[in-house]
Amino acid sequence: MRRLFGTVAAIAVAVGGTLAAASPAQAAPALRFHTAQYDSPGKDNRSNKSRNAEWISLVNTGKKAVNLKGWSVKEKGGRVYTFGSVSIPGKGGKIYLHTGNGKNAKAHIYWNSGNYIWNNTGDKATLRKPSKKTHDTCSWNNKKGRTKIAC
Repeated sequence: MRRLFGTVAAIAVAVGGTLAAASPAQAAPALRFHTAQYDSPGKDNRSNKSRNAEWISLVNTGKKAVNLKGWSVKEKGGRVYTFGSVSIPGKGGKIYLHTGNGKNAKAHIYWNSGNYIWNNTGDKATLRKPSKKTHDTCSWNNKKGRTKIAC
Protein backbone atom coordinates (compact mmCIF):
# COMPACT_ATOMS: atom_id res chain seq x y z
CA MET A 1 0.00 0.00 0.00
CA ARG A 2 2.82 2.38 0.86
CA ARG A 3 4.44 1.70 -2.54
CA LEU A 4 1.12 2.38 -4.34
CA PHE A 5 0.65 5.67 -2.45
CA GLY A 6 4.20 6.74 -3.31
CA THR A 7 3.67 5.93 -6.99
CA VAL A 8 0.38 7.84 -7.08
CA ALA A 9 1.99 10.82 -5.35
CA ALA A 10 4.92 10.77 -7.78
CA ILE A 11 2.53 10.70 -10.75
CA ALA A 12 0.47 13.55 -9.27
CA VAL A 13 3.59 15.67 -8.78
CA ALA A 14 4.85 14.87 -12.28
CA VAL A 15 1.52 15.70 -13.90
CA GLY A 16 1.09 18.85 -11.81
CA GLY A 17 4.62 20.00 -12.63
CA THR A 18 4.08 19.36 -16.31
CA LEU A 19 0.81 21.25 -16.33
CA ALA A 20 2.35 24.19 -14.51
CA ALA A 21 5.28 24.35 -16.91
CA ALA A 22 3.01 24.15 -19.97
CA SER A 23 0.91 27.17 -19.00
CA PRO A 24 2.90 30.37 -19.61
CA ALA A 25 2.91 33.01 -16.93
CA GLN A 26 2.07 35.67 -19.52
CA ALA A 27 1.46 35.16 -23.21
CA ALA A 28 3.60 37.20 -25.60
CA PRO A 29 1.77 40.10 -27.26
CA ALA A 30 0.39 39.27 -30.71
CA LEU A 31 2.24 42.15 -32.37
CA ARG A 32 3.91 41.97 -35.76
CA PHE A 33 4.94 44.16 -38.64
CA HIS A 34 2.13 44.61 -41.14
CA THR A 35 3.39 46.73 -44.07
CA ALA A 36 6.40 48.87 -44.96
CA GLN A 37 6.09 51.84 -47.33
CA TYR A 38 9.88 52.04 -47.69
CA ASP A 39 9.99 54.29 -50.78
CA SER A 40 7.73 57.31 -50.54
CA PRO A 41 5.78 57.81 -53.77
CA GLY A 42 7.01 60.58 -56.04
CA LYS A 43 10.33 62.32 -55.98
CA ASP A 44 12.53 61.88 -52.90
CA ASN A 45 13.04 65.57 -52.14
CA ARG A 46 13.47 65.20 -48.35
CA SER A 47 10.41 67.36 -47.68
CA ASN A 48 8.48 66.49 -44.54
CA LYS A 49 5.55 65.36 -46.71
CA SER A 50 7.82 62.99 -48.63
CA ARG A 51 9.47 61.64 -45.45
CA ASN A 52 6.06 61.02 -43.86
CA ALA A 53 4.97 59.06 -46.93
CA GLU A 54 7.66 56.58 -45.81
CA TRP A 55 6.34 54.46 -42.92
CA ILE A 56 6.16 51.04 -41.37
CA SER A 57 3.06 49.69 -39.66
CA LEU A 58 2.41 47.27 -36.82
CA VAL A 59 -0.71 45.19 -36.27
CA ASN A 60 -2.01 43.69 -33.03
CA THR A 61 -3.83 40.45 -33.77
CA GLY A 62 -4.46 39.72 -30.10
CA LYS A 63 -7.66 40.42 -28.21
CA LYS A 64 -6.26 43.03 -25.81
CA ALA A 65 -4.61 46.40 -26.41
CA VAL A 66 -0.84 46.50 -25.91
CA ASN A 67 1.07 49.48 -24.53
CA LEU A 68 4.20 49.91 -26.66
CA LYS A 69 6.15 51.91 -24.06
CA GLY A 70 9.79 50.83 -24.29
CA TRP A 71 9.30 48.75 -27.46
CA SER A 72 11.52 49.83 -30.36
CA VAL A 73 11.94 49.56 -34.10
CA LYS A 74 15.50 49.21 -35.36
CA GLU A 75 16.66 49.72 -38.93
CA LYS A 76 19.44 47.53 -40.38
CA GLY A 77 21.88 50.47 -40.29
CA GLY A 78 21.37 50.88 -36.53
CA ARG A 79 18.89 53.75 -36.26
CA VAL A 80 16.35 53.10 -33.50
CA TYR A 81 12.94 54.52 -32.65
CA THR A 82 11.69 53.82 -29.11
CA PHE A 83 7.97 54.12 -28.47
CA GLY A 84 6.61 56.21 -25.63
CA SER A 85 3.37 55.40 -23.85
CA VAL A 86 1.14 54.62 -26.82
CA SER A 87 -1.32 51.75 -27.08
CA ILE A 88 -2.24 49.69 -30.09
CA PRO A 89 -5.78 48.30 -29.94
CA GLY A 90 -6.41 44.57 -30.13
CA LYS A 91 -8.37 42.68 -32.77
CA GLY A 92 -6.47 44.02 -35.78
CA GLY A 93 -5.54 47.47 -34.47
CA LYS A 94 -2.76 49.14 -36.46
CA ILE A 95 -0.25 51.85 -35.81
CA TYR A 96 1.88 53.65 -38.41
CA LEU A 97 5.40 54.88 -37.66
CA HIS A 98 6.12 57.72 -40.12
CA THR A 99 9.69 58.81 -40.81
CA GLY A 100 9.23 62.61 -40.80
CA ASN A 101 8.08 65.18 -38.28
CA GLY A 102 4.57 65.32 -36.87
CA LYS A 103 2.40 65.26 -33.80
CA ASN A 104 1.73 61.78 -32.49
CA ALA A 105 -1.89 60.72 -32.70
CA LYS A 106 -3.83 57.56 -31.95
CA ALA A 107 -2.70 55.49 -34.96
CA HIS A 108 0.08 57.70 -36.38
CA ILE A 109 3.44 58.05 -34.65
CA TYR A 110 6.38 60.12 -35.97
CA TRP A 111 10.09 59.24 -35.90
CA ASN A 112 10.87 62.97 -36.34
CA SER A 113 13.82 62.22 -38.60
CA GLY A 114 15.20 64.82 -41.00
CA ASN A 115 16.37 62.00 -43.29
CA TYR A 116 14.76 58.94 -44.82
CA ILE A 117 15.07 55.86 -42.62
CA TRP A 118 14.34 52.92 -44.91
CA ASN A 119 16.64 52.05 -47.80
CA ASN A 120 14.86 51.65 -51.14
CA THR A 121 17.43 49.09 -52.27
CA GLY A 122 16.71 46.78 -49.34
CA ASP A 123 16.51 46.97 -45.59
CA LYS A 124 15.44 45.12 -42.48
CA ALA A 125 13.19 46.36 -39.69
CA THR A 126 13.38 44.71 -36.28
CA LEU A 127 10.64 45.06 -33.67
CA ARG A 128 12.21 44.74 -30.23
CA LYS A 129 10.66 44.24 -26.82
CA PRO A 130 11.64 46.63 -24.01
CA SER A 131 14.30 44.02 -23.09
CA LYS A 132 15.81 44.62 -26.60
CA LYS A 133 14.96 41.00 -27.52
CA THR A 134 13.79 40.60 -31.13
CA HIS A 135 10.02 40.07 -31.41
CA ASP A 136 9.54 40.31 -35.22
CA THR A 137 11.38 41.33 -38.38
CA CYS A 138 10.46 42.57 -41.85
CA SER A 139 12.98 42.70 -44.67
CA TRP A 140 12.94 43.51 -48.36
CA ASN A 141 15.12 43.82 -51.42
CA ASN A 142 14.95 46.19 -54.36
CA LYS A 143 12.23 45.43 -56.91
CA LYS A 144 11.58 47.77 -59.81
CA GLY A 145 8.23 49.52 -59.60
CA ARG A 146 7.54 48.49 -56.00
CA THR A 147 7.42 51.03 -53.15
CA LYS A 148 5.93 48.99 -50.31
CA ILE A 149 5.80 45.43 -49.06
CA ALA A 150 3.54 43.36 -46.83
CA CYS A 151 5.54 41.98 -43.94
